[in-house]
Amino acid sequence: MESFDLLDEIAVELIRLKNIYQISIVFKSSFDKANRTSIGSFRGPGIEKGIQWLSDIKSKYNIPVTTDIHEPWQAYEVKEVVDIIQIPAFLCRQTDLLIAAAKTGKIVNIKKAQFLSAADMFYPAQKVREAGNEQILLTERGTMFGYNNLVVDFRNIPEMKALGYPVVMDCTHSVQKPGAAGGKTGGNREFVPYMALAAKAFGANGYFMEVHPDPDNALSDGPNMLLLSDLEGLIRQILS
Repeated sequence: MESFDLLDEIAVELIRLKNIYQISIVFKSSFDKANRTSIGSFRGPGIEKGIQWLSDIKSKYNIPVTTDIHEPWQAYEVKEVVDIIQIPAFLCRQTDLLIAAAKTGKIVNIKKAQFLSAADMFYPAQKVREAGNEQILLTERGTMFGYNNLVVDFRNIPEMKALGYPVVMDCTHSVQKPGAAGGKTGGNREFVPYMALAAKAFGANGYFMEVHPDPDNALSDGPNMLLLSDLEGLIRQILS
């Protein structure tokens, strides 16, 4: 969340695309990027202002919203606004975080850690189920391959679907080069469409994409972000 104006600009375009292509869209933005590479990196406006911005977007455009949490107490702060609570990949084994998210009764989207196999995702999902919540999504976002690089094993998509949950493909985080840009994350946004289309071939149920009107000047994850004006073309490819 760089500013409310940015959220509003992106929401306008998402609603336009939603209406044209008759697709389901969930608006996602982070009030705090707590796992940035450098202490000097921009993190966001914080939970109080961030949740208000999400609430304003949700009510203004009648669109479901989601955000990620990093500590258990945050689940109870966001539950009145969000429709889905996202568990960051690095934190997907954090039992207390998963249980807190589950107990809100919201859909819980668990991003697969960069160091876990598809089969390993049985256990984070089980923690949510054991806490009384069966509304679970699993998200593929690549696997560590040596230093500063990720690869995607697309077999993970059907393997996680076999666990009984819908699977989302994170098409932008999967082209990251973590910590590879001098104290911040690099990436290769030109590969984002390939990630989406390959995920379609492997049966993905949904697609997660970071978008920005000016990715080269974005305050977080710019190198792997999709240009907002390119989103429509990619949606057309996915739907074709």
